[in-house]
Amino acid sequence: MIKAGIIGGSGYTGGELIRLLLQHEETSLDFVYSSTRPGTKISGTHPDLSGITDLLFTDKVNTEADVIFLCLGHGHSNEFLKNYSLSKHTKIIDLSTDFRHEENAVFEERTFIYGLPELQADKISRARNVANPGCFATAIQLALLPLADQQLLESSVHINGVTGSTGAGVKPSSTTHFSWRNNNLSWYKPFTHQHLKEIGQTVSSLQKSAGELYFLPYRGNFSRGILITAYTVFNGSESEANDLFRKFYSDAVFTQVVEQPIELKQVVNTNQCHIHLHKHGDVLLITSAIDNLLKGASGQAVQNMNLMFGLDQKQGLKLKAGVF
Repeated sequence: MIKAGIIGGSGYTGGELIRLLLQHEETSLDFVYSSTRPGTKISGTHPDLSGITDLLFTDKVNTEADVIFLCLGHGHSNEFLKNYSLSKHTKIIDLSTDFRHEENAVFEERTFIYGLPELQADKISRARNVANPGCFATAIQLALLPLADQQLLESSVHINGVTGSTGAGVKPSSTTHFSWRNNNLSWYKPFTHQHLKEIGQTVSSLQKSAGELYFLPYRGNFSRGILITAYTVFNGSESEANDLFRKFYSDAVFTQVVEQPIELKQVVNTNQCHIHLHKHGDVLLITSAIDNLLKGASGQAVQNMNLMFGLDQKQGLKLKAGVF
Protein backbone atom coordinates (compact mmCIF):
# COMPACT_ATOMS: atom_id res chain seq x y z
CA MET A 1 0.00 0.00 0.00
CA ILE A 2 1.10 3.55 -0.76
CA LYS A 3 1.31 5.52 2.48
CA ALA A 4 -0.01 9.00 1.67
CA GLY A 5 -0.12 12.25 3.60
CA ILE A 6 -1.93 15.52 2.94
CA ILE A 7 -0.65 18.92 4.02
CA GLY A 8 -3.61 21.28 4.29
CA GLY A 9 -6.81 19.25 4.23
CA SER A 10 -9.46 21.73 5.34
CA GLY A 11 -10.13 23.41 1.98
CA TYR A 12 -12.09 22.27 -1.06
CA THR A 13 -9.19 20.58 -2.84
CA GLY A 14 -8.01 19.00 0.40
CA GLY A 15 -11.49 17.62 1.04
CA GLU A 16 -11.73 16.17 -2.45
CA LEU A 17 -8.29 14.60 -2.07
CA ILE A 18 -9.25 12.97 1.23
CA ARG A 19 -12.34 11.44 -0.40
CA LEU A 20 -10.37 10.15 -3.37
CA LEU A 21 -7.55 8.63 -1.31
CA LEU A 22 -9.99 6.92 1.08
CA GLN A 23 -11.58 5.09 -1.87
CA HIS A 24 -8.24 4.33 -3.58
CA GLU A 25 -7.52 0.59 -3.42
CA GLU A 26 -3.73 0.98 -3.40
CA THR A 27 -3.44 3.87 -0.94
CA SER A 28 -3.54 4.21 2.83
CA LEU A 29 -4.23 7.74 4.07
CA ASP A 30 -1.63 8.06 6.83
CA PHE A 31 -2.23 11.63 8.02
CA VAL A 32 -3.89 14.93 7.16
CA TYR A 33 -1.93 17.89 8.48
CA SER A 34 -3.60 21.12 9.55
CA SER A 35 -1.94 23.90 11.49
CA THR A 36 -5.32 25.36 12.53
CA ARG A 37 -7.37 22.23 13.36
CA PRO A 38 -5.10 19.61 14.96
CA GLY A 39 -6.93 17.06 17.09
CA THR A 40 -10.32 17.73 15.50
CA LYS A 41 -12.28 15.24 13.43
CA ILE A 42 -11.87 15.52 9.68
CA SER A 43 -15.59 14.79 9.40
CA GLY A 44 -16.25 17.92 11.46
CA THR A 45 -14.83 19.98 8.58
CA HIS A 46 -16.06 17.65 5.83
CA PRO A 47 -19.41 16.35 7.20
CA ASP A 48 -20.00 14.07 4.20
CA LEU A 49 -17.18 11.88 5.58
CA SER A 50 -19.12 11.13 8.78
CA GLY A 51 -19.22 7.36 9.20
CA ILE A 52 -16.55 6.94 6.51
CA THR A 53 -13.43 7.96 8.42
CA ASP A 54 -12.54 8.59 12.06
CA LEU A 55 -9.25 10.29 11.17
CA LEU A 56 -8.30 13.46 13.02
CA PHE A 57 -6.37 16.41 11.67
CA THR A 58 -2.84 16.46 13.05
CA ASP A 59 0.01 18.93 13.42
CA LYS A 60 2.56 16.13 13.00
CA VAL A 61 4.15 15.25 9.66
CA ASN A 62 5.31 11.75 8.79
CA THR A 63 8.42 12.63 6.82
CA GLU A 64 8.77 8.99 5.72
CA ALA A 65 5.44 8.80 3.86
CA ASP A 66 5.58 7.42 0.32
CA VAL A 67 3.79 10.44 -1.14
CA ILE A 68 2.80 13.82 0.26
CA PHE A 69 0.25 16.12 -1.35
CA LEU A 70 0.70 19.83 -0.69
CA CYS A 71 -2.74 21.50 -0.65
CA LEU A 72 -1.54 24.85 0.58
CA GLY A 73 -2.10 28.40 -0.54
CA HIS A 74 0.17 29.78 -3.21
CA GLY A 75 3.59 30.56 -1.77
CA HIS A 76 3.17 28.27 1.24
CA SER A 77 4.40 25.02 -0.34
CA ASN A 78 7.86 26.47 -0.75
CA GLU A 79 7.81 27.60 2.87
CA PHE A 80 6.64 24.18 4.08
CA LEU A 81 9.49 22.40 2.33
CA LYS A 82 11.98 24.78 3.91
CA ASN A 83 10.70 23.81 7.37
CA TYR A 84 10.37 20.03 6.92
CA SER A 85 13.07 17.67 5.75
CA LEU A 86 11.23 14.90 3.91
CA SER A 87 12.74 11.51 3.20
CA LYS A 88 14.50 11.19 -0.15
CA HIS A 89 12.10 8.40 -1.12
CA THR A 90 9.04 10.57 -0.40
CA LYS A 91 7.36 11.78 -3.55
CA ILE A 92 5.69 15.19 -3.61
CA ILE A 93 2.68 16.41 -5.56
CA ASP A 94 2.15 20.14 -5.14
CA LEU A 95 -1.24 21.66 -5.95
CA SER A 96 -0.12 25.29 -5.65
CA THR A 97 1.55 27.47 -8.25
CA ASP A 98 4.91 27.43 -6.45
CA PHE A 99 6.76 25.01 -8.77
CA ARG A 100 4.78 25.16 -12.03
CA HIS A 101 7.01 27.61 -13.85
CA GLU A 102 10.36 26.58 -15.28
CA GLU A 103 12.31 29.20 -13.32
CA ASN A 104 10.84 27.87 -10.03
CA ALA A 105 10.82 24.15 -10.79
CA VAL A 106 13.93 23.31 -8.74
CA PHE A 107 13.82 23.35 -4.95
CA GLU A 108 17.14 22.35 -3.37
CA GLU A 109 17.66 18.75 -4.63
CA ARG A 110 14.11 18.34 -5.90
CA THR A 111 13.08 19.08 -9.48
CA PHE A 112 9.35 19.40 -10.15
CA ILE A 113 7.86 18.06 -13.38
CA TYR A 114 4.82 19.87 -14.74
CA GLY A 115 2.01 17.37 -14.19
CA LEU A 116 -0.27 17.47 -17.22
CA PRO A 117 -0.63 13.74 -18.04
CA GLU A 118 -1.93 14.28 -21.57
CA LEU A 119 1.29 16.10 -22.41
CA GLN A 120 4.04 14.20 -20.61
CA ALA A 121 2.85 11.04 -18.92
CA ASP A 122 6.27 9.42 -19.45
CA LYS A 123 8.10 12.17 -17.55
CA ILE A 124 5.54 12.07 -14.74
CA SER A 125 5.91 8.30 -14.44
CA ARG A 126 9.64 8.79 -13.74
CA ALA A 127 9.25 11.84 -11.51
CA ARG A 128 9.77 12.15 -7.77
CA ASN A 129 8.13 15.57 -7.64
CA VAL A 130 5.19 16.92 -9.64
CA ALA A 131 3.68 20.39 -9.91
CA ASN A 132 -0.04 19.93 -10.49
CA PRO A 133 -1.45 22.32 -13.15
CA GLY A 134 -3.98 25.02 -12.33
CA CYS A 135 -7.66 24.46 -13.06
CA PHE A 136 -8.13 27.04 -15.83
CA ALA A 137 -4.71 26.07 -17.17
CA THR A 138 -5.76 22.43 -17.46
CA ALA A 139 -8.96 23.16 -19.37
CA ILE A 140 -7.32 25.67 -21.72
CA GLN A 141 -4.22 23.59 -22.44
CA LEU A 142 -6.30 20.53 -23.26
CA ALA A 143 -8.22 22.71 -25.73
CA LEU A 144 -5.05 23.94 -27.44
CA LEU A 145 -2.41 21.20 -27.23
CA PRO A 146 -3.32 19.32 -30.45
CA LEU A 147 -3.09 22.52 -32.50
CA ALA A 148 0.18 23.63 -30.92
CA ASP A 149 1.63 20.16 -31.46
CA GLN A 150 1.04 20.55 -35.20
CA GLN A 151 2.26 24.19 -35.33
CA LEU A 152 -1.26 25.37 -36.14
CA LEU A 153 -1.66 28.17 -33.60
CA GLU A 154 -0.56 30.76 -36.13
CA SER A 155 -3.22 33.36 -35.31
CA SER A 156 -4.39 34.91 -32.07
CA VAL A 157 -6.47 32.69 -29.80
CA HIS A 158 -9.45 34.24 -28.02
CA ILE A 159 -10.50 32.36 -24.89
CA ASN A 160 -13.47 32.77 -22.57
CA GLY A 161 -13.79 30.68 -19.43
CA VAL A 162 -16.35 30.52 -16.65
CA THR A 163 -15.63 28.88 -13.30
CA GLY A 164 -17.65 27.95 -10.25
CA SER A 165 -17.25 29.59 -6.87
CA THR A 166 -15.15 26.73 -5.44
CA GLY A 167 -12.37 27.87 -7.75
CA ALA A 168 -11.83 30.82 -5.40
CA GLY A 169 -11.21 28.56 -2.39
CA VAL A 170 -13.03 27.95 0.88
CA LYS A 171 -12.33 31.33 2.46
CA PRO A 172 -15.31 33.67 1.85
CA SER A 173 -14.80 36.90 -0.04
CA SER A 174 -16.94 39.69 -1.42
CA THR A 175 -17.28 37.85 -4.76
CA THR A 176 -17.88 34.31 -3.47
CA HIS A 177 -20.65 34.57 -0.89
CA PHE A 178 -24.11 33.42 -1.98
CA SER A 179 -25.97 36.72 -2.07
CA TRP A 180 -23.40 38.22 -4.48
CA ARG A 181 -22.70 35.17 -6.63
CA ASN A 182 -26.27 33.93 -7.06
CA ASN A 183 -28.05 35.19 -10.19
CA ASN A 184 -24.91 37.05 -11.15
CA LEU A 185 -22.07 36.90 -13.69
CA SER A 186 -18.89 38.96 -13.93
CA TRP A 187 -15.45 38.90 -15.51
CA TYR A 188 -12.20 39.38 -13.62
CA LYS A 189 -8.45 39.66 -14.30
CA PRO A 190 -9.00 40.40 -18.01
CA PHE A 191 -6.05 39.14 -20.10
CA THR A 192 -3.84 38.90 -16.97
CA HIS A 193 -4.98 35.72 -15.19
CA GLN A 194 -2.11 33.99 -13.38
CA HIS A 195 -2.63 30.70 -15.22
CA LEU A 196 -1.67 32.32 -18.53
CA LYS A 197 2.01 31.96 -17.65
CA GLU A 198 1.93 28.18 -17.34
CA ILE A 199 -0.33 27.90 -20.41
CA GLY A 200 2.11 29.99 -22.44
CA GLN A 201 5.02 27.93 -21.15
CA THR A 202 3.39 24.71 -22.37
CA VAL A 203 2.25 26.11 -25.71
CA SER A 204 5.68 27.56 -26.49
CA SER A 205 7.32 24.21 -25.67
CA LEU A 206 5.37 22.79 -28.61
CA GLN A 207 5.15 25.82 -30.92
CA LYS A 208 7.65 28.62 -30.47
CA SER A 209 5.86 31.10 -32.71
CA ALA A 210 2.30 30.55 -31.48
CA GLY A 211 -0.21 33.38 -31.73
CA GLU A 212 -1.13 35.59 -28.80
CA LEU A 213 -3.48 34.15 -26.15
CA TYR A 214 -6.27 36.49 -25.02
CA PHE A 215 -8.05 35.04 -21.99
CA LEU A 216 -11.10 36.51 -20.28
CA PRO A 217 -12.22 34.57 -17.16
CA TYR A 218 -15.73 34.79 -15.66
CA ARG A 219 -17.18 34.03 -12.24
CA GLY A 220 -20.16 31.71 -12.64
CA ASN A 221 -23.15 31.47 -10.31
CA PHE A 222 -22.61 27.75 -9.63
CA SER A 223 -20.31 25.91 -7.26
CA ARG A 224 -18.04 23.74 -9.39
CA GLY A 225 -16.89 23.22 -12.95
CA ILE A 226 -15.12 25.12 -15.75
CA LEU A 227 -16.37 25.67 -19.28
CA ILE A 228 -13.88 27.05 -21.82
CA THR A 229 -14.50 28.34 -25.33
CA ALA A 230 -11.50 29.16 -27.51
CA TYR A 231 -11.47 30.16 -31.15
CA THR A 232 -8.75 30.76 -33.70
CA VAL A 233 -8.15 30.57 -37.46
CA PHE A 234 -7.91 27.00 -38.75
CA ASN A 235 -7.55 26.29 -42.47
CA GLY A 236 -8.65 22.66 -42.41
CA SER A 237 -12.15 21.21 -42.24
CA GLU A 238 -14.07 20.34 -39.09
CA SER A 239 -13.56 16.67 -39.88
CA GLU A 240 -9.81 17.19 -40.15
CA ALA A 241 -9.80 19.03 -36.82
CA ASN A 242 -11.65 16.16 -35.15
CA ASP A 243 -9.20 13.65 -36.60
CA LEU A 244 -6.27 15.71 -35.35
CA PHE A 245 -7.67 16.01 -31.82
CA ARG A 246 -8.70 12.36 -31.58
CA LYS A 247 -5.28 11.21 -32.72
CA PHE A 248 -3.55 13.45 -30.15
CA TYR A 249 -5.75 12.15 -27.33
CA SER A 250 -5.90 8.52 -28.49
CA ASP A 251 -4.02 7.37 -25.36
CA ALA A 252 -5.61 9.86 -22.94
CA VAL A 253 -7.81 7.97 -20.50
CA PHE A 254 -9.72 11.01 -19.20
CA THR A 255 -9.93 13.33 -22.23
CA GLN A 256 -12.57 12.66 -24.88
CA VAL A 257 -13.38 14.47 -28.11
CA VAL A 258 -17.18 14.26 -28.38
CA GLU A 259 -19.53 14.78 -31.31
CA GLN A 260 -22.31 16.70 -29.61
CA PRO A 261 -21.96 20.22 -28.14
CA ILE A 262 -20.98 19.82 -24.51
CA GLU A 263 -22.41 21.10 -21.28
CA LEU A 264 -20.82 21.44 -17.87
CA LYS A 265 -22.87 18.78 -16.08
CA GLN A 266 -21.32 16.08 -18.28
CA VAL A 267 -18.05 16.34 -16.37
CA VAL A 268 -18.90 17.74 -12.93
CA ASN A 269 -17.92 15.29 -10.14
CA THR A 270 -15.65 13.36 -12.54
CA ASN A 271 -12.02 13.49 -13.66
CA GLN A 272 -13.07 13.78 -17.30
CA CYS A 273 -12.35 16.51 -19.81
CA HIS A 274 -14.78 16.71 -22.73
CA ILE A 275 -13.82 18.59 -25.88
CA HIS A 276 -16.05 19.59 -28.78
CA LEU A 277 -15.05 21.22 -32.09
CA HIS A 278 -17.12 23.45 -34.36
CA LYS A 279 -15.98 25.12 -37.59
CA HIS A 280 -17.42 28.45 -38.76
CA GLY A 281 -15.85 29.79 -41.91
CA ASP A 282 -12.10 29.79 -41.31
CA VAL A 283 -12.53 29.84 -37.49
CA LEU A 284 -12.35 26.75 -35.28
CA LEU A 285 -14.29 26.91 -32.02
CA ILE A 286 -12.97 24.58 -29.32
CA THR A 287 -15.06 23.96 -26.21
CA SER A 288 -13.64 22.12 -23.22
CA ALA A 289 -15.18 21.33 -19.85
CA ILE A 290 -13.75 19.95 -16.61
CA ASP A 291 -14.53 19.81 -12.91
CA ASN A 292 -12.20 22.41 -11.38
CA LEU A 293 -11.80 20.45 -8.12
CA LEU A 294 -11.12 17.09 -9.76
CA LYS A 295 -9.51 17.20 -13.21
CA GLY A 296 -8.50 20.77 -12.36
CA ALA A 297 -6.96 19.87 -8.99
CA SER A 298 -7.32 16.81 -6.73
CA GLY A 299 -8.41 14.27 -9.34
CA GLN A 300 -5.50 15.17 -11.57
CA ALA A 301 -3.19 14.96 -8.53
CA VAL A 302 -4.34 11.37 -7.93
CA GLN A 303 -3.95 10.63 -11.65
CA ASN A 304 -0.36 11.89 -11.36
CA MET A 305 0.22 9.76 -8.26
CA ASN A 306 -0.97 6.71 -10.18
CA LEU A 307 1.52 7.44 -12.94
CA MET A 308 4.35 8.02 -10.46
CA PHE A 309 3.74 4.65 -8.79
CA GLY A 310 3.14 2.66 -11.97
CA LEU A 311 -0.60 2.19 -11.41
CA ASP A 312 -3.51 2.38 -13.83
CA GLN A 313 -4.26 6.09 -14.31
CA LYS A 314 -7.93 5.43 -13.52
CA GLN A 315 -7.21 3.83 -10.14
CA GLY A 316 -9.44 5.50 -7.55
CA LEU A 317 -10.99 7.79 -10.18
CA LYS A 318 -13.48 5.55 -11.93
CA LEU A 319 -16.53 6.68 -10.00
CA LYS A 320 -18.05 10.09 -9.47
CA ALA A 321 -16.91 11.90 -6.34
CA GLY A 322 -17.66 15.08 -4.47
CA VAL A 323 -20.63 16.60 -2.69
CA PHE A 324 -21.26 20.02 -4.24
